[in-house]
Amino acid sequence: MPAAPVTLAFVAKLVAKPGLEQEVSDLLTGAVDLANAEAGTVHWFALRTDPSTFWIVDTFASEDARQAHITGAIAQALMANADRLLAVAPEILPADVLAAKPS
Repeated sequence: MPAAPVTLAFVAKLVAKPGLEQEVSDLLTGAVDLANAEAGTVHWFALRTDPSTFWIVDTFASEDARQAHITGAIAQALMANADRLLAVAPEILPADVLAAKPS
């Protein structure tokens, strides 16, 4: 039976405070195991576009899976450390997947 299509996502922008870029990088690198444990998270990426700007992009096949992720361990770890590590509040945007290359 084919997997359900990936139609939903989150895109999150994180900006590290000066001097704390490596800690943000380490937090995101360490979160991949948590993402792998989430049955409903189809894809999970932690990206860096400049020394202090990080992105998380994750995809889901259902709204239930997306909501489970945003209330799960990764989001809790991020929010528990946001005031200390981030220059501004994380910008977390729900998104629709318009097209995707199959794995």
